Amino acid sequence: MSAAGLPSALLVDDEPLARDELRQLLQAAGGLDIVGECGNAVEAIAFIHRRKPDVVFLDIQMPRISGLEMLAMLDPEAMPQVVFVTAYDAYALQAFEEHACDYLLKPVDPARLTKTLARLRQRAAPPLAAMSALAPLSLIPCQGVNRIVLCRLEEVAYVCSRLSGVYVVDAAGVERFTELTLRTLEERSDLFRCHRQYLVRLSAIREILFGDNGVATIHTLDGHSLPVSRRYLKPLKDALGIAG
Repeated sequence: MSAAGLPSALLVDDEPLARDELRQLLQAAGGLDIVGECGNAVEAIAFIHRRKPDVVFLDIQMPRISGLEMLAMLDPEAMPQVVFVTAYDAYALQAFEEHACDYLLKPVDPARLTKTLARLRQRAAPPLAAMSALAPLSLIPCQGVNRIVLCRLEEVAYVCSRLSGVYVVDAAGVERFTELTLRTLEERSDLFRCHRQYLVRLSAIREILFGDNGVATIHTLDGHSLPVSRRYLKPLKDALGIAG
């Protein structure tokens, strides 16, 4: 709920005019508090993780990262109800397969929007178990200087979490900030958790040095060193087929 006591809503569309039109329709219909607007998926992921809106009206066709791809990048614990908004009805089936609450065609018909709002009022937030069925990630959106860098998973050496955020590190040692959480990356990719603050790509591991008290250190093919905590050592060994 927003400060106004109404369900909070976020509008995500790369076209300002489309956002303006939808905002006006929603304001006229009432029942929602529009707490933000975003023009791309990376901005929207950050907003959703930070503000946790109840509902997101999400355009499907956006540059670089589509609405469907963005949905798979959200932390399950921050997952809002989703209404896809698009000019193309060809995406309807896929939208509902991704557990959308509803699907609106542009230009949005006010009568059809009224039905969507009624459905939102009747439907509870999507269960986390259902959201786990989302498609696996193949790209990680990272922020660069005045740009978005899409890092391919096969190029990632590891991911680490710090006080300042989550960083993706490639084989060359270049690190980039991402709005995705470690949990999302762990659940939606083949990156493996070796420590509370680290995920590693298994095929990037060169060797594991075992220390005392059940801890270890990973050395990657490219010379990075990562800690392995006692909690994650056995699962890591199992994943690599290491006995004992």
